[in-house]
Amino acid sequence: PFPDGEKGIGDHHSALIARLGYGELRYETGGERRRYYVDGGFVQVRDNQVVVLTGRVLPADEIDTRGAEQRIAEAMKMKIVDDESLAKRERIIEQSRAQITVARH
Repeated sequence: PFPDGEKGIGDHHSALIARLGYGELRYETGGERRRYYVDGGFVQVRDNQVVVLTGRVLPADEIDTRGAEQRIAEAMKMKIVDDESLAKRERIIEQSRAQITVARH
């Protein structure tokens, strides 16, 4: 997941370093597809290798959607006193919504 949408990476992809957004990371190996939620970070592609650096990764089937919904409700109640508190609320909501989307996909 990139901040402006998804990007697919296949065999012999050109070299790439990019920022990741909040959302689903999917990959296939040996005919098996795996799905994860990633919490932003960076991706590097080079020599048919993909390296993901992220602060948090959750297998899609382990996401707590009720917990994510609760975090959204709590964030909506946060008192906004400055730009920093507004950015924090928006980040919590965006992360939680992305987790819900990945879990339900």
